[in-house]
Amino acid sequence: MGVSLTDIAQQLKDNDKKVQLIYAFNGAGKTRLSKVFRLLVAPKDEIEPEETGLSNKKIIYYNAFTEDLFYWDNDLENDVDLKLKIHSNSFTEWVLREQGQDQNVISYFQHYTNQALTPKFDPDFTEITFSYEQGNDTPTQNVKISKGEESSFVWSVFYSLLKQVIEVLNVVELVERETDQLNQLKYVFIDDPVTSLDDNHLIQLAVDLAQLIKSSESDLKFIITTHNPIFYNVLFNEIKRKTCYMLERLEDGTFELQEKNGDSNKSFSYHLHLKKTLEEAIESNQVQRYHFTLLRNLYEKTASFLGFPAWSELLPDNKESYYNRIIQFTSHSTLASESVAEPSPQEKQTVKLLLEHLIGNYSFWKEA
Repeated sequence: MGVSLTDIAQQLKDNDKKVQLIYAFNGAGKTRLSKVFRLLVAPKDEIEPEETGLSNKKIIYYNAFTEDLFYWDNDLENDVDLKLKIHSNSFTEWVLREQGQDQNVISYFQHYTNQALTPKFDPDFTEITFSYEQGNDTPTQNVKISKGEESSFVWSVFYSLLKQVIEVLNVVELVERETDQLNQLKYVFIDDPVTSLDDNHLIQLAVDLAQLIKSSESDLKFIITTHNPIFYNVLFNEIKRKTCYMLERLEDGTFELQEKNGDSNKSFSYHLHLKKTLEEAIESNQVQRYHFTLLRNLYEKTASFLGFPAWSELLPDNKESYYNRIIQFTSHSTLASESVAEPSPQEKQTVKLLLEHLIGNYSFWKEA
């Protein structure tokens, strides 16, 4: 039995580390946690009636709701006047209209995408068009950018805000700050800003974010969640003052937040998650039919990493026999009468034997 997301949000709030870094597989509840945490820090009766953006002065956050502030007008009739429109909100109003960060947004966006791909804001900062500048006077047609480029654009808006927030709060004397609107800000929650990005831009974004966080000298605290092991590892290695976790959603709908001390390769890469799941099932004598599928998946991933032409090459002597047993349990039967609820003791022993064989013979790290 785990705990609720509210309990986990409270645990994060009570932690005094500068940065809390959370890894979770997709669907584990990262975005829901960001919303629960926001409501814990700033309940609805204390904030403006908005779902996103700078809806309060205690926390700013980036998540799927932030990206939903931007939506496309695809000009379906003529397919020419393509625009990315902005829902009215305090987040973009403050960054673009009040603080005039539009040129910085453009610069950051081109840094993560293409120097020729140029956003143009309308005078009211309610919509953006994109075009490829040719370096001459030839007019260019508006284009619809890719999902990855769109994510980069939204992130560039948030990054511009975050950079200014950190610079303002780094000024110790309140009266010397350029604005007093950020004096109550305590938390920044960033949920998976790397969706749809390729590895090169993902790494660059992670490095830039880490450097920005390290430049923060105030009491501002950062909570960052991700499903991407590369992004996690860059932040893990770049940031020193941190606590690291893995968030898991349990079968009963509750959640578990486990503290981790290593990078994703050591702590929770998917193959290690499979290994741990199988070990726990074997130890508690709870091996079920689906554990054969997990075992096969672990063999497949190990074979792929090591360059074997087929996962069956990793099986012990008498490979054909073991291969047939695994296939029997991982194939999709069409006859209900063929489905057996629980493997026999001998079949459970096969899972144990094959897992031990894989760990013992193919260089899985083992604790001393």
